Amino acid sequence: MIKQKTLFTTLLFALFFNASFLCVAQTAGTSAEILNYSIPVLKKSKNNPIQRIRIYTTKGGMATRQLVLNVDAASVTALASIEVFETGIESDFSDEKKVASLSAVKIRNTIPVNSSLNPGINYLWVSVRLNDNIAPGKKINLHTTAVSLSNGTTLTLHPVNTLPGGWYTGNTIRQPGDDGVHTYRIPGITETDKNTLIAVYDIRYKQSGDLPADIDVGMSRSTDRGKTWEPMKVIIKMGSGGVGDPSILFDPVTKKIWVAALWSKGNHSIAGSGPGLSPDVSGQFILASSDDDGKTWSAPINITAQVKNPIWHLYFQGPGNGIAMQNGTLVFPSQYWDESKKPGLPHASIIYSTDHGNTWKSGRGAKPNTTEAQVVETTPGTLMLNMRDNRGRFRSIATTKDLGSTWLEHPTSGKALQDPICMGSLIKARVRVNGVLKEVLFFSNMNNSDARDHLTIKASLDMGETWPPAHQLLLDERKTFGYSSLVKVDEQTIGILYEGIRTLNFVTVPVKDIIRQ
Repeated sequence: MIKQKTLFTTLLFALFFNASFLCVAQTAGTSAEILNYSIPVLKKSKNNPIQRIRIYTTKGGMATRQLVLNVDAASVTALASIEVFETGIESDFSDEKKVASLSAVKIRNTIPVNSSLNPGINYLWVSVRLNDNIAPGKKINLHTTAVSLSNGTTLTLHPVNTLPGGWYTGNTIRQPGDDGVHTYRIPGITETDKNTLIAVYDIRYKQSGDLPADIDVGMSRSTDRGKTWEPMKVIIKMGSGGVGDPSILFDPVTKKIWVAALWSKGNHSIAGSGPGLSPDVSGQFILASSDDDGKTWSAPINITAQVKNPIWHLYFQGPGNGIAMQNGTLVFPSQYWDESKKPGLPHASIIYSTDHGNTWKSGRGAKPNTTEAQVVETTPGTLMLNMRDNRGRFRSIATTKDLGSTWLEHPTSGKALQDPICMGSLIKARVRVNGVLKEVLFFSNMNNSDARDHLTIKASLDMGETWPPAHQLLLDERKTFGYSSLVKVDEQTIGILYEGIRTLNFVTVPVKDIIRQ
């Protein structure tokens, strides 16, 4: 768990040390520059600070008077308002710092601003809000071109970076306070044969911490490819103790949706579980299912005795999503803690069902000291496990051809995909590349070895052998809780459900923006 920070403190520190502040407009003793911030613009989000203006002056007694801002014609109807905030390097991003607001957005806008300038560095932020009736999915684009000062000077602003086509738009589908909940975390998402998107997550009612706590598994459902979402449903709730860390898969043969979760009765999650199978001594491996496209859900069933070795202290799923193999076998990534050997270490693995969920079995551990994992079938019968590794810096990768009885370390393991010891997402999707349908691996995580920031989607056109820099997209550079889950929306589009700070966001991205020509 990372410490919570205010949105704007995060932005300021991320950008203050950015070495790309090169293009500036300046007059004697005063200069200004503008940076386009890589974040999606989200419906329901209170603030979407997309541009940062940095003004430096050696003089006192000056102020800003107005900003000149142009909006692309196609973006005008999408914007409900444009707001301007002033901050200092140690300041919070809050409405008390608002210095301007424009609700009647036009193609060409002059926004009066009254913000005092102190000698040294001063910051203004341009933030936007989307209209409630706008369906997310398209980009918005705007250009802040000049800032006028109280001494009569107008500084032309040249951006230090560009975002091709502008900013992606999406939904904040869950945010703090919705249904009286403190925090939403741990996303998983899948698509059914009816093109319905089913998102699952932790409902952390009173605080943001992990199990054991007051947590249920929630679900949100979209029948229009993620543009709108139905009200939340609680789909797994245990009578005693919390349940969370969900993983989801869709069985294309039976048309059934399966969700796996960890039940902690009392203090029986990672820290409090021991050997044995009873919920009174160890966390439990729980499943729930829906056979009507996510409208209703079964009572939870407990498969702990089927899959857990009694000597292990804990066995549960890897959050995110599972898969259905080409031969019909259902697979969830999993993880267990084996304290029978010292030092006791976690191991990433899989559970699988060859009879469409009637019975389940477990594979062996793929690698010691690995936990949250995701799984894909690269070629018929071959599974690739992509693992969070407690050693840090990179993801570990292993493959199996016998449902986890034996594993082979992949050549990219510990080398290709940097990671700050966090959950990541991996899917295989048949999408159009240069107009031709092709099987592609997509991976998302915080593209950093030591901090949970810079959420990035990457693509591999050779089933994970290589991950070229040309085939990756930075989606959100803010610090967040860090978890994400990918889904194919259609042949041209990938969707991503990911954590902010106590929020869950959904954004769709064209495949062509990830796999660039």
